[in-house]
Amino acid sequence: MKDFVKMVLAVICGFFIIGILCFILSMGFLGAAVAAGSSTPALPKSGVLKIDLSKITFGEQSQESNPLSGMDASSLMSGGSSSVETIGIWDAVQAINAAAEDPAVKYIYLDTDGNASGITALGEVREALKHFRANSGKPVVAYMESPGTGTYYFASVADKIYMTSALGANSSLTGVGSQMMFLGDLLDRFGVNMQLIRHGKYKSAGEMYTRNSASPENREQYQRMVDSIWETVGAEIAESRGISVEELDAAIEGLQLNFPQDFVDHKLVDELLTRQGLQDKLADLAVVDEYKDIKWIGFGDYVEAKLVPSKAKQTIAVIYTDGEIIDGSSKANVAGDRFASVIAKVRADSTVKAVVLRVNSPGGSVLASEKIKTELDLLKADKPLVASYGDYAASGGYWISNNCEKIYSDATTLTGSIGVFGLVPDLSKTVKDIAHVGVESITSHKHGDMYGLMRPFDTDEYNYMLASIEAIYDRFTTIVSEGRGIPKDTVDAIGQGRVWTGADALQIQLVDEIGTLEDAIHYAAVAAGDAELANWKVKGYPAPPSVMEQVLDAFGMNPAEDNALVAALKDLSSPQILARMDNEIRIQ
Repeated sequence: MKDFVKMVLAVICGFFIIGILCFILSMGFLGAAVAAGSSTPALPKSGVLKIDLSKITFGEQSQESNPLSGMDASSLMSGGSSSVETIGIWDAVQAINAAAEDPAVKYIYLDTDGNASGITALGEVREALKHFRANSGKPVVAYMESPGTGTYYFASVADKIYMTSALGANSSLTGVGSQMMFLGDLLDRFGVNMQLIRHGKYKSAGEMYTRNSASPENREQYQRMVDSIWETVGAEIAESRGISVEELDAAIEGLQLNFPQDFVDHKLVDELLTRQGLQDKLADLAVVDEYKDIKWIGFGDYVEAKLVPSKAKQTIAVIYTDGEIIDGSSKANVAGDRFASVIAKVRADSTVKAVVLRVNSPGGSVLASEKIKTELDLLKADKPLVASYGDYAASGGYWISNNCEKIYSDATTLTGSIGVFGLVPDLSKTVKDIAHVGVESITSHKHGDMYGLMRPFDTDEYNYMLASIEAIYDRFTTIVSEGRGIPKDTVDAIGQGRVWTGADALQIQLVDEIGTLEDAIHYAAVAAGDAELANWKVKGYPAPPSVMEQVLDAFGMNPAEDNALVAALKDLSSPQILARMDNEIRIQ
């Protein structure tokens, strides 16, 4: 009977999802996405390349637009979608490099409002725009209405920055900040006792569930992280605008950047313009009579048109470890078994002469990290292996990559976090005092119900868990010591779960050089014996998800696994699912 109920639920859910997919198809979302990818966009013979941050986001890999992203009731009724196109950093940089030599591109126009990209991704694309200005002799022009720290940082690379003259624009150029949330009091109110076992006084991931405020160590590391990020961002802004960091800090600290004219007065904006004034300025730069005569080149179209597949026979593989490191073979995040297979495939491919491991991960499962690292060590024995860090390369992200031949990190990358924690909830008080449910455990052995979540650990059980934590921490510090050539005592001193920015990590030898993904790929080419990048095909692994895979993933369905819906229902019916989820030891 139970199996029959599951089957009926699966069928109902299946019809529901199919109905939604059919509706999407009828609205033309998927049809439009397929059509967009089926032919190369036609570009004007001459025009202005426009990078509109409200329409695109810079990610690890370019992806087809997800038709469900940003969808709301009004967009469904109107037949439109507010989805944002994701363009991979490598693709974006190569397109900007191509634009520098393309006579059809008169200049680049940046519309920075509405940005959804991370500061590290913006920094890599910003570096490409710096090279564009230096190498092409063409201008980069930016316009903004509501400047924030990230958007202004990106815009500051431009030759000229224009801003609306209208009052009411929301200025949030107030520095770099981070907010921590703590659920300890809330969970205590509901009778939940979160049992945290960790090694590393800075290992703060579990504090969210056990405290009502930050520990001194956690506050210390967060303060240093935001200060370090601002040191990078502030210095680059000041250099681009020809002012001192002290002047910039004083303007921000004194809340002197409130109205549009304030930005002009502090040399952060070149001119305030009305809408008509901006249009006239852009038309003059494009050498056309009127604004309506400008031929705009959308950045997404330009990327698709210019980055045609290389015919080179030798390949540099870029393995994108983007997301949380998890167990299994799922297409979501960085699944250990799936990525181990991907790495083994790359190692066996004789056309692949060098590999860049692109890491953008906060960490995750120890077991999955070990599986990935094992395959990467085998690969390194055969081919040059270089690491490039994105927004995060922390904990498990650092575990898998520290043995690479060379590590490039962005200055704002969050890395390190060499530490381990385990978190197991005790719900006995919740069940008894709040839900008024009685639970009795009957086991064959004394500790048979230690993961049943219905009682706290006793001393022996806590020490049992702690022994595993300590063993994993010892393994972590050992592999970092061997991979980086640093004494183990030194690794322990800079470890303890502490997160560092790339700029600070360089000073303590956790990374080798501050540089971009492009820098890492160039180094891989040199290491493979041919420094001329034009002679290489750069291929990403694994392939980014298709539109259909994104849609199925939005409904929790993994097309790579058979009967995924039934399996999910089966999991939900299991009383052990919380134990399997929450007693996992993590390096995050």
